[in-house]
Amino acid sequence: MKNERKIWLPLLIAFALAAGVLIGGKINFREAPQKLFSSNSKKEKLNRLIDYIDYEYVDDINTDSIVDVTVNEILEKLDPHSVYIPREDRQRVAENMQGDFVGIGVSFYMYKDTLAVIRTIEGGPSMEVGIVPGDRILYVDNDTLYGKDIRSNDLVKKLRGTSGTPVAVKVYRKSIDSLLTFTIERSKIPIRSVDAFYMLTDTLGYVKINRFAESTYKEFKEALHVLKRHGAKELVLDLRDNPGGYMGVAEEIVDEFLEEDKLILFTKNKKGEIRKTFATSRGDFEDGKVYVLINEKSASASEIIAGALQDNDKGVIVGRRSFGKGLVQREMALGDGSSVRLTVSRYYTPTGRSIQRSYDKGIDDYYHSFYERYYNGELTSADSIHVEDSLKFTTPKGKVVYGGGGIIPDVFIPLGSDLEEEALNYILQNGFLSYFVFEYLDKDRDLYEEYDEERFLREVTIGDDLIEAFVNYGMRNRGLIGVDFSRIDFSKYKDNLKKHIKATIAEQLYGSAAHVRILNSGDHAITKVVEISRSEEEE
Repeated sequence: MKNERKIWLPLLIAFALAAGVLIGGKINFREAPQKLFSSNSKKEKLNRLIDYIDYEYVDDINTDSIVDVTVNEILEKLDPHSVYIPREDRQRVAENMQGDFVGIGVSFYMYKDTLAVIRTIEGGPSMEVGIVPGDRILYVDNDTLYGKDIRSNDLVKKLRGTSGTPVAVKVYRKSIDSLLTFTIERSKIPIRSVDAFYMLTDTLGYVKINRFAESTYKEFKEALHVLKRHGAKELVLDLRDNPGGYMGVAEEIVDEFLEEDKLILFTKNKKGEIRKTFATSRGDFEDGKVYVLINEKSASASEIIAGALQDNDKGVIVGRRSFGKGLVQREMALGDGSSVRLTVSRYYTPTGRSIQRSYDKGIDDYYHSFYERYYNGELTSADSIHVEDSLKFTTPKGKVVYGGGGIIPDVFIPLGSDLEEEALNYILQNGFLSYFVFEYLDKDRDLYEEYDEERFLREVTIGDDLIEAFVNYGMRNRGLIGVDFSRIDFSKYKDNLKKHIKATIAEQLYGSAAHVRILNSGDHAITKVVEISRSEEEE
């Protein structure tokens, strides 16, 4: 049994660490399409082959799928971050980076074979007409939304549409055992990229950003203004697990911390052209201390912020070495609804560092080297981080920093050394717990009716009986997650379990901010920042 654990636990952790990296950027080619894509014999050969298959091949075949495969194979030979976005995915990707979408304003998932409402979006159209958590949406404009063969993409298409258009929905409400009909007018629904902001101490504020979308800078500014009004003179900027997004948005956020004319970054393209970005005079937190939290899944725009602040001797970077993506993409539509995000330049931190990890040995090796961070011990010990002396740089105040693969933090926070607990954390964060909590709340939707968010955070405690119920639920439904619950001694991790259960209940009742605040309780990185902040105040 112990040998089996040694095998499956590291694999589970490594898999969890290999989250996909989002890439941002907008197409801005100066060349006319005719000039960029002038015909030549190589391109003609590919076009003629596709046409030949289309007209002469003995069997009917979808040549669009052949083109998709061809485009993907071409991009895979370039670099790990040049990607093809098929037509059916482009709208979803675009909405995620725009920061909003048009819909009915519910958070939901398929519970068994039915669309179940987890909660309604504050101020959204569903809340206004009376949709409540626990409602099962069965019909939309007389189209059936339940059944084993219903795909989530089909659900989304039926619920979304043009702003201002009505949609008739029929929902089953368990509490009154009735089928109810509502007419909902679709509207713009925000996709928040700032998960939470609040005060950690009387002078230390906290902001967590999950990605860099079009709306992120505005959300961040609003959060910063609120925190300053509450007395924030220092700020924790939590970019852990943030895979990136728009480079320009990251530049705007860095500008809030750096004095005028400080270099934020520079990019260099194929022609050797260099574009430098400098801070302006508009920063609202130039005199404040900033702590940036990063980990192995902080990438791209997250690394731009961490690198710019570190190289300008501004603040403290706390956590573990970041992902290591220093390539810049721009998006180009291909004319049929699909698009390509193509790497068009590299970016460099102010000292001249490229933090892009090598991909010379191919994409498979590129991601395998990421897994190796777990096996070589660098996630648990700063001494295991491999650096190259040839990639050593020095900041204006003499601090040594390194390029060649991510941002190395100033203060290292190790990943937990208990493999079993880290595997448990993966289980708790991958959605399985959400199903359990949904069922728990669905038994009695009035259970926390008298609590607002603040009172819930202060007063609600999780008992051992709920832990036992979760473990039993996991034993009955182990097929949903692919992990045998009997392999984990849950009695050793009661406090961790209670925290995650409470956080997930809060998320389904109140949203992501409450979820983040509960999980941050006892967080090692945040505890370390608070210690540093208080020690500097005493000095």
